[in-house]
Amino acid sequence: MSENPFSFDGRIRRTEYCLSYIGYYVIQFTLQYLLIDVEMGVLILAACFIPLVWFSLAQGAKRCHDIGNSGWFQLIPLYFLWMMFAPGHPGRNKYGPSPKQPT
Repeated sequence: MSENPFSFDGRIRRTEYCLSYIGYYVIQFTLQYLLIDVEMGVLILAACFIPLVWFSLAQGAKRCHDIGNSGWFQLIPLYFLWMMFAPGHPGRNKYGPSPKQPT
Protein backbone atom coordinates (compact mmCIF):
# COMPACT_ATOMS: atom_id res chain seq x y z
CA MET A 1 0.00 0.00 0.00
CA SER A 2 1.08 3.57 -0.52
CA GLU A 3 2.80 5.55 2.19
CA ASN A 4 -0.05 8.03 2.59
CA PRO A 5 -3.40 6.54 1.50
CA PHE A 6 -5.33 9.76 2.28
CA SER A 7 -3.16 11.97 0.06
CA PHE A 8 -4.24 12.97 -3.43
CA ASP A 9 -0.62 13.23 -4.67
CA GLY A 10 1.28 10.54 -6.51
CA ARG A 11 0.38 7.39 -8.38
CA ILE A 12 -0.71 3.85 -7.52
CA ARG A 13 -0.85 0.63 -9.51
CA ARG A 14 -3.95 -1.32 -10.53
CA THR A 15 -3.45 -3.91 -7.80
CA GLU A 16 -3.37 -1.35 -5.02
CA TYR A 17 -6.41 0.44 -6.47
CA CYS A 18 -8.43 -2.78 -6.69
CA LEU A 19 -7.47 -3.83 -3.16
CA SER A 20 -8.38 -0.36 -1.88
CA TYR A 21 -11.72 -0.50 -3.68
CA ILE A 22 -12.52 -3.93 -2.24
CA GLY A 23 -11.36 -2.90 1.24
CA TYR A 24 -13.53 0.22 1.13
CA TYR A 25 -16.67 -1.79 0.40
CA VAL A 26 -15.86 -4.52 2.93
CA ILE A 27 -15.49 -1.91 5.67
CA GLN A 28 -18.58 -0.01 4.55
CA PHE A 29 -20.85 -3.07 4.41
CA THR A 30 -19.47 -4.42 7.70
CA LEU A 31 -20.18 -1.13 9.45
CA GLN A 32 -23.67 -0.98 7.98
CA TYR A 33 -24.39 -4.53 9.10
CA LEU A 34 -23.03 -4.02 12.62
CA LEU A 35 -24.71 -0.66 13.16
CA ILE A 36 -28.10 -1.37 11.61
CA ASP A 37 -29.80 -1.96 14.98
CA VAL A 38 -27.76 0.43 17.08
CA GLU A 39 -29.70 3.50 18.17
CA MET A 40 -26.87 5.88 17.28
CA GLY A 41 -25.83 3.74 14.30
CA VAL A 42 -26.61 6.38 11.70
CA LEU A 43 -24.44 8.98 13.41
CA ILE A 44 -21.57 6.54 13.92
CA LEU A 45 -21.85 5.38 10.32
CA ALA A 46 -21.83 8.98 9.08
CA ALA A 47 -18.73 9.73 11.16
CA CYS A 48 -16.97 6.69 9.67
CA PHE A 49 -18.27 7.37 6.16
CA ILE A 50 -16.44 10.70 5.75
CA PRO A 51 -12.89 9.31 6.10
CA LEU A 52 -13.85 6.28 3.99
CA VAL A 53 -15.05 8.50 1.14
CA TRP A 54 -11.90 10.66 1.45
CA PHE A 55 -9.76 7.51 1.25
CA SER A 56 -11.67 6.23 -1.78
CA LEU A 57 -11.41 9.55 -3.62
CA ALA A 58 -7.69 9.86 -2.82
CA GLN A 59 -6.96 6.36 -4.10
CA GLY A 60 -9.05 7.02 -7.22
CA ALA A 61 -7.19 10.28 -7.90
CA LYS A 62 -3.84 8.53 -7.60
CA ARG A 63 -4.99 5.80 -9.98
CA CYS A 64 -6.15 8.48 -12.46
CA HIS A 65 -2.70 10.04 -12.16
CA ASP A 66 -1.08 6.69 -12.98
CA ILE A 67 -3.14 6.51 -16.18
CA GLY A 68 -2.12 10.09 -16.98
CA ASN A 69 -5.43 11.82 -16.26
CA SER A 70 -6.65 14.37 -13.75
CA GLY A 71 -8.23 13.03 -10.57
CA TRP A 72 -11.52 14.59 -11.66
CA PHE A 73 -11.91 11.82 -14.24
CA GLN A 74 -13.02 9.46 -11.47
CA LEU A 75 -16.31 11.36 -11.29
CA ILE A 76 -17.29 9.96 -14.70
CA PRO A 77 -19.86 7.19 -14.17
CA LEU A 78 -18.34 3.69 -14.42
CA TYR A 79 -14.85 5.14 -14.96
CA PHE A 80 -13.69 3.07 -11.99
CA LEU A 81 -13.95 0.00 -14.24
CA TRP A 82 -11.48 1.56 -16.66
CA MET A 83 -9.17 2.43 -13.77
CA MET A 84 -9.18 -1.21 -12.64
CA PHE A 85 -8.03 -2.58 -15.98
CA ALA A 86 -6.17 0.19 -17.85
CA PRO A 87 -2.38 -0.03 -17.78
CA GLY A 88 -0.53 2.81 -16.12
CA HIS A 89 1.53 5.35 -18.01
CA PRO A 90 5.04 3.87 -18.35
CA GLY A 91 7.82 5.85 -16.73
CA ARG A 92 7.51 9.28 -15.19
CA ASN A 93 4.57 11.56 -15.98
CA LYS A 94 3.50 14.96 -14.63
CA TYR A 95 2.11 13.29 -11.49
CA GLY A 96 5.34 11.57 -10.49
CA PRO A 97 7.44 8.47 -11.12
CA SER A 98 5.92 5.15 -12.07
CA PRO A 99 4.97 3.06 -9.03
CA LYS A 100 6.32 0.00 -10.87
CA GLN A 101 9.85 1.36 -10.96
CA PRO A 102 11.88 1.29 -7.74
CA THR A 103 13.01 4.66 -6.47
